[in-house]
Amino acid sequence: MSIFGRMTDIVKANINDLLDRAEDPEKMIKQMVLEMEEAVNKATLAVGSAIANEKSLERQYNKQLAQTNDWQQKAITAVNAGRDDLARQALERKNTIGKNVADLDRMVTEARTTSTQLRGQLDQLKAKLDEARMRQNTLIARSQAAKAKKQIAQSFAGIGSDAFSKFDKLEQRVEKTEAEADAFAQLAGENTSLEDQFKMLGTSTEVDDELLQLKAQLGTGSQSAGSLTEGSGAKE
Repeated sequence: MSIFGRMTDIVKANINDLLDRAEDPEKMIKQMVLEMEEAVNKATLAVGSAIANEKSLERQYNKQLAQTNDWQQKAITAVNAGRDDLARQALERKNTIGKNVADLDRMVTEARTTSTQLRGQLDQLKAKLDEARMRQNTLIARSQAAKAKKQIAQSFAGIGSDAFSKFDKLEQRVEKTEAEADAFAQLAGENTSLEDQFKMLGTSTEVDDELLQLKAQLGTGSQSAGSLTEGSGAKE
């Protein structure tokens, strides 16, 4: 495959299809640009060789053409000197070189046409390469965004409804444990209240006994106080 054919295939390739088949799209994009750069470099060398060949053929053509003119002048000089034999030889040499000049003229024309075409193709390839370089960052950015989007989607898909169901069950277990704790706390509070009430009943009984004893004592003390009061009045 020629250099220009390879470059054309790269340019015409379905980039989306290549990216779909590539394990690493970013690496594939960079590799494609590198291949295009390499193809352009080789194409540049090919164009340079074509131009150099054209120039070489032009130099040969001009040299051979100058020789035909030189032999033509020599033939004229020989005729003027009466040396037809030398004039004949000069003309023979001129004709032989003239054939080469005709061939070189055709070759120069072909070489010039080829180099012109290659220059035009090279300019197109360079324009495509510049476009690829500009699109490279955009495609890589799109690839990175697509990767991130895919990872997020896979993460959500990996969680699934089963994970949320398990989460709900765990929450229900926690709520059940909390309810049991509240129930036991309430029972413990009721038992404490009952014991306190019985203690209060015991304390109340003791207080009642002490109250009766105090009343009895105060009742006796009142009577003694009344007797003393009456005795004092009799003396007066």
